[in-house]
Amino acid sequence: MDRRSFIATSVGAAALATSLADTIAAVGDDPLVVSTWDHGMAANAAALAALVSGGSVVDAVERGVMVTEADPTNLSVGLSGLPDRDGIVTLDACIMSGDGRAGSACFLQGIAHPISLARMVMEKTPHVMLVGAGAERFARENGITQKPNALSAEAKKAWEQWLTEKKYKPVINIENHDTIGLLARDAQGRMAGACTTSGLAYKIHGRVGDSPIIGAGLFVDDEVGGATCTGLGESVIRTSASTIAVERMRYGATPQEACEEAIKRIVKKHDNWKDFQVGILAIDKQGRYGAFALHKGFTYALNKELKTAGAYG
Repeated sequence: MDRRSFIATSVGAAALATSLADTIAAVGDDPLVVSTWDHGMAANAAALAALVSGGSVVDAVERGVMVTEADPTNLSVGLSGLPDRDGIVTLDACIMSGDGRAGSACFLQGIAHPISLARMVMEKTPHVMLVGAGAERFARENGITQKPNALSAEAKKAWEQWLTEKKYKPVINIENHDTIGLLARDAQGRMAGACTTSGLAYKIHGRVGDSPIIGAGLFVDDEVGGATCTGLGESVIRTSASTIAVERMRYGATPQEACEEAIKRIVKKHDNWKDFQVGILAIDKQGRYGAFALHKGFTYALNKELKTAGAYG
């Protein structure tokens, strides 16, 4: 090959590579929002509205899960959630931007929107996580009102019934151990995620699950994608499930393949996996998504649609 032919071939190859890159980038240019369980439908609507109105992708994930936190009928998220075994509601949340910024607040009492406090930790401190009384003081200092920590009528009734036997066992697909995890990608490919929960019902006072832990309940990286988990948090923490999913995508897996790998890792590490549920969602920078669970029955919201994930068992 002479010099002129080599240059022409090289230019042609570069043009083809650019064309392919443009094609890949164009996949999923519309905003994408995905979140856990049926209550994700209302959360997605708020997140999409934030994006359409010009809000950032971080705005979108915060505003989305705030809807669920404020739902007085929800027994697994927000101040209406089921309490610990002492009859106290404690809340956890985290938020992460695809550029690596992250904030978390956990073991909170009387904070109506833990996700907003988590965002304040991300944006107003050099830290990632604040906990308990210190986090609550930081909230008050930054204008967040701390409410009296009274049980809702429904939560109080459920707790008093639980007190008659004081037995705990996770119930698969019953949201007594649940969270809302929400992932979003804007039209420019920027991503963010949020998790918020009242945690495991009737847990030991002081217990914190996976939802406020970056890398366990949530992980997002603009270079790759994001993942979020729901279900029994201890199993998610032990396997760093959201990180597993994102790292699998980093090395070529689709979001669906990544979700399945994370669930298989939980199965491998837990002999009792048939006794509890975990679901995981993932998106990637191309705008693709995936969902998988230990057991059948895990539902998730995709933009304005409700879907049911595939399952290992």
